[in-house]
Amino acid sequence: MTQTQDPTIGRELAQAKFTDEMLDNMRALIGTELRTAAAVNNEYATRLAILRFCEGIGDDNPLWTDEEYASTTAHKGIIAPPSFIFACLGSVQVGWPGLGGFHCETTINFHEPIRVDDKITAKVVFDGFDGPTDASNFAGRRIKDYLRQEYRNQNDELAATFICSRMRFERTEMQAKRESRKIELPHPWTDEELEQIENDILDEKPRGAEPRYWDDVQVGDELDVITKGPIGLTDEIAFIAAGAAPIPRIAAHGVALRRYKKHPKWAFRDPSTSALEPVYSVHYNDYAARLQGAQVAYDVGIQRTSWQIHHLTNWMGDDAFLKSIHGQYRSHVYLSDVVRLGGRVTDKLVDDAGDHVVHVETWATNQRDQSVMPGSAVIRLPHRATDAKGSAQ
Repeated sequence: MTQTQDPTIGRELAQAKFTDEMLDNMRALIGTELRTAAAVNNEYATRLAILRFCEGIGDDNPLWTDEEYASTTAHKGIIAPPSFIFACLGSVQVGWPGLGGFHCETTINFHEPIRVDDKITAKVVFDGFDGPTDASNFAGRRIKDYLRQEYRNQNDELAATFICSRMRFERTEMQAKRESRKIELPHPWTDEELEQIENDILDEKPRGAEPRYWDDVQVGDELDVITKGPIGLTDEIAFIAAGAAPIPRIAAHGVALRRYKKHPKWAFRDPSTSALEPVYSVHYNDYAARLQGAQVAYDVGIQRTSWQIHHLTNWMGDDAFLKSIHGQYRSHVYLSDVVRLGGRVTDKLVDDAGDHVVHVETWATNQRDQSVMPGSAVIRLPHRATDAKGSAQ
């Protein structure tokens, strides 16, 4: 029989304060490898798992989804978008009992593409934290912690390293400052604006088989913009169905109840339905989002990064390789918001590995002209002389 820590699950999210004891306990955990079993969504990059993930982020690049097309490329078959690592294991949680948390920053280095039927395993290590910082207008005192996630394939090759940083805060402080961030929601779109948004989305297409040669790219070149939104409830459901979230996995009925009884801080009782809901429901439940200090439900950090990767892979084409990305999550992206993602080439060089790369500054803005994800990327592009040498051999 499973023992419970506390049989009481309230109508509020757990509320705790930073204490010296909590900080000491978390320092003692630095360097700990975390358990991942409850957060793994896919072990194998099957064709359907890749397709389901792509549908969940709105990316229908045929290199990921069309077997006939992919077979004609240099990859000789479907590969997964770099963001597919999130469909294997988005992340896990560590410590900070009773505090709120937002994913605030992502840094990823990619090493190997993920191919159909690769087996991907993840190792997660708690690398420590900064803070607590002084109070701010956004969230009061806060902590920034770091989880290092290493993804390897069946050959023990490192596919990607993901540094996941979260901001931890006292929910009471976040709630108290909510009104200072108040905006009109849902956003009042006109029919004409919605038609333009949808036309922009339908005009988007990946570069595909036409190589984007390093030789032809110039510093200052602008990347094509892609658009996401207006973000709706189904977009968030599709992201969960894609396997990219949550932490731990969402479950129903008795399976969920037993988990919540064992870990009561994972859940709360919704006052409208009387159902138990996970903390993760801040992404589709307005009541939960308000308890977290937001106004209504909002997007997921790694979901935003998946859009960033979609934007970059659309621009770079089939023969390029995304070596690294970085992004900071600023402001909530609420349901009803529209996000436009763009970028600019800031440098081109041959790196220490001998790769012909471009450095790209990336950005994402919402309809209120707020910067919701400033970032950067390094992309390896095909090089004409290198390609010609390879052909001659």
